[in-house]
Amino acid sequence: MNILSSIKANHLKELKEFENFFGNILKTDHILIKHITNLVLRRKGKLIRPLLVILSAKLIDKPNKKTIIGASLVELIHTATLVHDDVVDNSNLRRNFFSIKALWHSKVAVLYGDYLLAKGLLLSVENNFFDLLEISSKAVKKMIEGELLQFKKSRRVEYTKMDYYKIIESKTASLMAVACQIGGKSVYASKEQSNILYEFGRMIGIIFQIKDDILDIEANSKTGKTKANDIIENKITLPLILALEIASKKEKRLIFSILQKKNKSIKDIKKITKFIIEKNGINNAYKILEEYKRKSLNLLKKFDDNVARKDLINLINFISQRNY
Repeated sequence: MNILSSIKANHLKELKEFENFFGNILKTDHILIKHITNLVLRRKGKLIRPLLVILSAKLIDKPNKKTIIGASLVELIHTATLVHDDVVDNSNLRRNFFSIKALWHSKVAVLYGDYLLAKGLLLSVENNFFDLLEISSKAVKKMIEGELLQFKKSRRVEYTKMDYYKIIESKTASLMAVACQIGGKSVYASKEQSNILYEFGRMIGIIFQIKDDILDIEANSKTGKTKANDIIENKITLPLILALEIASKKEKRLIFSILQKKNKSIKDIKKITKFIIEKNGINNAYKILEEYKRKSLNLLKKFDDNVARKDLINLINFISQRNY
């Protein structure tokens, strides 16, 4: 049993409640939506965000109906963004399967993503959880801003560490931060506890994205991504930024000339990958990841020692050590 499976086994009751509830709110008589939803439910991911909601709640008190609804809201938003991302990135694969965009059409994928976001809005309003609606809406706003900033920077091939953190904190970390905050709010966390949980989730999101960047270069087939997909799409990644920081002017000119190419060859990709590895981009990215890991573990010390805290520590280890 791997780390993630072991964590989930300790919280099986709440995860089953979440999965049953999530499946029920997506039931529909609309034929096309029903077909797409069945596909989505069969291809569920690691469920890290719903797990963060549940564990954050259990740090403080016993999870309740609001916890399960909060976990479902977060997963609706996350799933919607994945569907939209495949359209934005023109990706035909998601988790080693054909994406919704590839199977149906970009228009259908966009509309289905919108449908999931609408379900999230209704879920909050119908249960009078306007606090959850407010903080989740802020996360969606930040995620869109991050996506647009990344688009702007990738077109101009501009790479700064400040831009990188701004993008990943918006795109990845904001929803994980909100997942932890929602977990706390569902069991009436104090303002201080809520703020700590938000910051903890933000750290988790940064760790998650840095590890994703590293995996993209290491090209482990389990990611379900094209090898060095981020380089192909001119996405800002930490290993590349760190490598460029210590490169000579001549090396930088060469790398930027390759990055500016509309269609990069396999040889081009290998050159950039080799450059990142030789300039210790991956090793230095791991050092930064470990620093965020240390900070996140220190934040957890502010809560009582219980099963949830132990499993959040285990979850940090899983996210930072995973190979997919």
